[in-house]
Amino acid sequence: MSLRSPGWLLLLVPLAGLIGAYLLVQRRRRRYAVRFTNLDLLDKVAPSRPGWRRHVPAAAFCATLGLLVVGFARPTTEVQVPRERATIVIAFDVSASMEATDVEPTRFAAARRAALAFVDQLPERFNAGLVPFSGSATVAVPPTTDRTVLRTAIERLTTAEGTAIGEAVVASRDAIRTLDKQAETRPPPAHVVLLSDGSNTTGRSVESAAREVAADRIPVSTIAYGTPDGTIDLPTGDTVQVPVDGPALEQLASTTGGDFHEAATGEELQDVYEDIGSSVGHRTEEREIWQWFVAAGLITALAAAATSLLWFSRLP
Repeated sequence: MSLRSPGWLLLLVPLAGLIGAYLLVQRRRRRYAVRFTNLDLLDKVAPSRPGWRRHVPAAAFCATLGLLVVGFARPTTEVQVPRERATIVIAFDVSASMEATDVEPTRFAAARRAALAFVDQLPERFNAGLVPFSGSATVAVPPTTDRTVLRTAIERLTTAEGTAIGEAVVASRDAIRTLDKQAETRPPPAHVVLLSDGSNTTGRSVESAAREVAADRIPVSTIAYGTPDGTIDLPTGDTVQVPVDGPALEQLASTTGGDFHEAATGEELQDVYEDIGSSVGHRTEEREIWQWFVAAGLITALAAAATSLLWFSRLP
């Protein structure tokens, strides 16, 4: 919690003086009672003394003043609020290497299942798009809040030859620019989540694409998916190794301000998607909470009045 007008806290100084004066008066009252030597007569004059109850209205009154002073200081707290116009683009590698079976049942099937779960957990007001890429990259689904269209597109993905990571990054940026009429001059808060299991084999380089997108302040979080031992069988009968190029994806994330993740199983990939979803799903915003303190002050004021009327038939 922080305060926007901390100068008001100086009013706590006279409040502390008031509390000190009250304690001093109570101490003098006890001394006077001790000097009253005829204790039998004192019991007859005041047989029933209020004891601790007489301090309750005073304590509630001081608490009221303290809470109101803190309220005047305009306290704030950090809250998580959904991003307005927030846009997420999923760049999905559909290269032939995704058919590797080092992840059960295949990299492609496990990745598609995790992507569908990720889409389901996004807030309803979020715009989400899809850019599948192999030898080229295309915007299959422009950013939209229609989850049915997005899910259908993910379910219909098929694999092809080539891996154009750089093209996928730029295509994702271009998709974000088409969100609405304001997107060119006032870009929405956006994030690209790129999943790939191989190296860039065609199109522009990953480095140049990263610089372009970084200039637009669009973070690209990358997921290196698969294991170093992944292989695929070619139609010719040959077996080819398809290891993940983690360093290139890590550099892409670093250049654009995103996060780099590694996933070797379907479960790990799902965990990564959940982590990314929670990190881009909201923004931290400071909100004033002075109303809470004023409300608490009014409650303590009512408590002071009620206890004083109940026990002493008068207001404090």
